[in-house]
Amino acid sequence: MARSQVSRSASRGPHDDPTGDGTRSRLTRRGRWAVALVAVALVLAGTLAWYEVEAHPFGRPGEPVQLDVRAGEPLGAIETALATDDVVGTAVAFRIWSFVHGGPLVRPGVYQLHRNLSFAAAKAALDAGPNVYELTVAPGMTISEIDHELESLPGNLVRALSDAGAGGHVRSPFQPRRRGSLEGLIGAGTYKILPGETGHQLLEQMVARFDAEAAAAGLSPTTKVDGLDAYELVTVASIAQKEGYYTRYMGDVARVVLNRLAAGMRLDMTSTVLYSLGKDGGPVTPKEERITTPYNTYLHAGLTPTPICTPSVPALRAAVEPPAGSWLYFDLVTARSGTMKFASTYTGQLALEREAAASAARQPKQGGRPSSRASPGPRA
Repeated sequence: MARSQVSRSASRGPHDDPTGDGTRSRLTRRGRWAVALVAVALVLAGTLAWYEVEAHPFGRPGEPVQLDVRAGEPLGAIETALATDDVVGTAVAFRIWSFVHGGPLVRPGVYQLHRNLSFAAAKAALDAGPNVYELTVAPGMTISEIDHELESLPGNLVRALSDAGAGGHVRSPFQPRRRGSLEGLIGAGTYKILPGETGHQLLEQMVARFDAEAAAAGLSPTTKVDGLDAYELVTVASIAQKEGYYTRYMGDVARVVLNRLAAGMRLDMTSTVLYSLGKDGGPVTPKEERITTPYNTYLHAGLTPTPICTPSVPALRAAVEPPAGSWLYFDLVTARSGTMKFASTYTGQLALEREAAASAARQPKQGGRPSSRASPGPRA
């Protein structure tokens, strides 16, 4: 009998509950819950630490980056772009922060931000609105027209730009020594005006871009063509820009200008009178042809004192490499198609004027301001 009891006692496993009341099993479940709670606490603590580091990154703001926000762009795409450019750490954390603190009010435009911003700083920068502005200088624009565009931008760039040019603080290698105006010597294209940028800095960019465009056209400060120096060639290019309008005619117009100068004839260009009047388009009246101004090429022989607009690269190239020809006259014979024709004699010019009048008579009359492109060409 005793052997049987010993045998049953020895057969119990080491994990059996000797009391038979389930104490060991209950302790095991409590331990598992404790471990699970500790794990959850660690995860929560890690997540909170990650979130705080993302919301308040270490170190100072980094290098600048630009964010271009298009109209109608969803906020999620903007948040992703912020993370991609390292403005904020992760888009997910920024979305969580925005849900708690309120998302940024983002308007279309270009923003200059910095890498490694806190979420609050990123939101404040976006709420402030776009701070990078674009200025587009189209071929044919004058400095006066550029100033007008700058007036719509914040700050006092107009005066700063004018002061930098008029004061001689920014000069072009094409600029005559005693000539203060930079008319015609600034490059065409779009300029991004960054926060804090001065008129001096902007004008330096414009002059540098013109230098690059002139080089692309084969024009250097020492270039001479038909006895004209580089600055005079820029003036020829500016007239070809206004009078030729279409690239395909700029070379022929430049040739007319050079031929008339060589023959000692007045240029008789409407664009030069319009420049002195501050106009871009429309005809020149007989009264305006008699106004006293050095830009009136109906009264004065030779070139205008300065270029009359910003010339394009094709216009510059037209002045440097004009086609061979004996033309002295031109006219826009078909306004609708923009067809110009050229003549070497005044008789030929009169024929062009009759052709232009007949073409105009066949076209239905349209309202609106007449274009300077349709004005008569030079007369003898």
